[in-house]
Amino acid sequence: MRLQNKTALITGGSRGVGRAAAERFIAEGAKVYITDVVADRGQATAAEIGATFIQQNVAEEADWQKVVAQLEADGANLNILVNNAAILQYGNIDMESLEGWRRLMSVNSDGVFLAIKYMLPLLEKAGGGSIINMSSSSALMGVPDFCAYTASKSAVRGLTMSTAVLCKQRANKVRCNSVHPDGINTDMMREVSGQAKADPDQYKNSAPFICQAEDVANVIFFLASDDSRHVNGIALSVDNTSTIHPPYL
Repeated sequence: MRLQNKTALITGGSRGVGRAAAERFIAEGAKVYITDVVADRGQATAAEIGATFIQQNVAEEADWQKVVAQLEADGANLNILVNNAAILQYGNIDMESLEGWRRLMSVNSDGVFLAIKYMLPLLEKAGGGSIINMSSSSALMGVPDFCAYTASKSAVRGLTMSTAVLCKQRANKVRCNSVHPDGINTDMMREVSGQAKADPDQYKNSAPFICQAEDVANVIFFLASDDSRHVNGIALSVDNTSTIHPPYL
């Protein structure tokens, strides 16, 4: 029960890595809030795993103000923030539209910016805590067929470093780290394979570079717990060497 008496907020918590992390946190004693833009799915997940659900579009500032208001109304002391909500779309620089670029950036980059802007004061008020930003292996290498996604996740990495250094300078006992998975067996990965006209079932295979949501959730849990209290500002790859040796080589 290494998260006993801690409160966590996980965005995009209704499925995939977000849900797996929420389940792991609850098993370790945490009170967990999950947010999602899809209300019925979020409510169903929260009921199934014992979390509290808040409907939220992470790209909307008003929705972050709503989250702050609910946490304060509940008297919750926020200790852990997991910025997991994201969208993934296929397209290289020739294919991608400005509209598509801006849509993806608003969720994947703006959403993390707003989360830290509004949640950091709550973490500081609670006496410290951990921010875990979900980035991607694509932020650490060139992935031409996902140009907007790669750029958005690179922005997350940059913001993670800036936040980590700021928190160290403030000595506020808040840590900020980013997690960089490669392919994960999730609904979102199967959905994007349809965009690329690839085989949706490829992510059900046991290829060495495909991991399960629970594998990533275990890493998130480590960064959320006091076991990682001296880990701050890192980019933690969960990719079985993909970023240093692409699997197609």
